Amino acid sequence: MTRTAAAIFVTVIATTAMTFGAAALARPRADQQSTQDKPFSLLSPSLYGVDNFHAYCSPCHGRGGKGDGPVAPALKRPPSDLTTLARKNHGVFPRTQVRDFITNGSGDIPEHGSVAMPVWGPTFRALDSSDKSVAIRIANVVEYLASIQQP
Repeated sequence: MTRTAAAIFVTVIATTAMTFGAAALARPRADQQSTQDKPFSLLSPSLYGVDNFHAYCSPCHGRGGKGDGPVAPALKRPPSDLTTLARKNHGVFPRTQVRDFITNGSGDIPEHGSVAMPVWGPTFRALDSSDKSVAIRIANVVEYLASIQQP
């Protein structure tokens, strides 16, 4: 084999190896997941109250709703213990007030921002264009909160 033929042979082998190697790297492996066809969403796909509570409320209020979430120490004021809402309301869970608070926020709670910047109603609406889904999501969080009330 002449020197020119050897150079051509090496070039062909190297080009073939690079082409097949690049193709192998571009293909997803069976044990890996791809987000190529799955856009990232900040919206929990579940409408269940417990799932939404854990996704959006528990960072501050804790998984049990006691105000002991991992973000709580960074807040100016500790988050409320959501398991005592009924007790603080003469034993009756204040469904309407809780729903309205989740939907519109309140200027009375510094951790949740001002009335000009309410929290979950507008956030859910921005992430989900279906008003029906937003209402169901909020209603289910309210029902979950009712279910964790302590005597």
